Amino acid sequence: MRLIDHTGENRGVVPIARALDIAVGANLDLVEVAADARPPVVRIMDYGKWRYEQEQKAKQARKHQSQIVIKEIKFRPKIDPHDYATKKGHVERFLRNKDKVKVTIMFRGRELLHPERGESILLRLADDLKDLGTVESKPNLDGRNMVMMLNPLKDGPPPPAARPTAAAAATEAAAPSDSETE
Repeated sequence: MRLIDHTGENRGVVPIARALDIAVGANLDLVEVAADARPPVVRIMDYGKWRYEQEQKAKQARKHQSQIVIKEIKFRPKIDPHDYATKKGHVERFLRNKDKVKVTIMFRGRELLHPERGESILLRLADDLKDLGTVESKPNLDGRNMVMMLNPLKDGPPPPAARPTAAAAATEAAAPSDSETE
C-alpha cells in the first residue's frame, strides 16, 4: 500500500498495519485515494475537515451560478395598439432583468387561417426590442400557437432603476442652476 502522509509527502509502499499506526499516532484518518492503483494509494488526512471544505466549495459554486429564467407573454392576432404597447413594456422589463422571454400568439377559430398576422406581430416585437434582445428561435407555428424565443443581450442596458427617469431629468432641467440665481 502506497502511503501519502498529512504533509503530502510520499512515504512509499507501507504495510496497512503500519499505515494505520501512523494515522492513529497523528490523530488523523487513513483514507483510500486510489483503490484501482497497484499498489493501492492511501492518504493520512482529517477526513471531516476535507469533506467540510468540499461542501463549502460546492456551495460557492452553486451561489455563483446564474439561473436562467424563462418568462412567457401571450398575444392575440387581433391585438389593440395600446395592449401591444403594454405587453411590449412587459417584455422589455423581462429583457432588462436578463430573463429569456417566450412570446406566444394564441389563435382561435378562423384566426388560424391567417398565421401571417401573428408572425408580423412577433417580428414587429423583435424589431422594436432589437436593442434589448435577440431572437433565439424564429416564429414557428405549434398547433394553435405561434411561438418565438427572445434572449437578452449580454451587454444590454442597465435595469431601469439604475438609469435616471425622464421625470427626474425634466425636474433637473426645470430647476435653476446656482449660476443663474446669483
